[in-house]
Amino acid sequence: MPSSVPRKRTRKDPAARRAEIVDAAAGVALREGLECVTLRRVAEELDVRPGLISHYFPSADDLVAEAFGSAATAETDALLPEERPEGTPTEHLARFLARTAGESYDAISRLWINARHLSRYREALRERVAVQEAAWRARLEGLIRQGVETGEFRTGDPLVTALQILVVLDGLGVDVNVGEEDLPEAVTFLAFRTAERELGLRQGTLTRAAESGQPSR
Repeated sequence: MPSSVPRKRTRKDPAARRAEIVDAAAGVALREGLECVTLRRVAEELDVRPGLISHYFPSADDLVAEAFGSAATAETDALLPEERPEGTPTEHLARFLARTAGESYDAISRLWINARHLSRYREALRERVAVQEAAWRARLEGLIRQGVETGEFRTGDPLVTALQILVVLDGLGVDVNVGEEDLPEAVTFLAFRTAERELGLRQGTLTRAAESGQPSR
């Protein structure tokens, strides 16, 4: 007759356990929405008791903020890494815009919409959204400034140009998440066209660079 032996759990150091909890919460947020990030739901995800989650996050609001911050930071690092591989600013910008136009971007786009809505009622999340928005602006502005320094881009205010591009991306993200029909090509490539116009590039430069991996000059 087989004996029932309790499964032995691996004891993790606090930093590793906390990171595991945040990662699990970020996964729930991306798949199900921030409203579903609760101590009990994350405990189910990790197959642990809710008390373990509350030990690290006594407030569910703090866990929600951390979940969003983790997912948003991963997105920023993937789309606009601080340490970029070899390539020109034009290539990096084209790659960034191409990635934001793909289906893989839809989940994080929904999460941003979700976070901005909930942040009206949750202070911790509101503060984290502000931090992540600042990080986005700084990362894109830095890339544009680099392009200005190399002579590829022409703009009198890199920050304003970065904000214009991000506003267009935000608008397209909303449409992707609520629209049922495919957008016209002119709208789909609106972020590309906006960037080209504001950076003094010929129309089609960024789309061709995204397709070929090499900028058209």
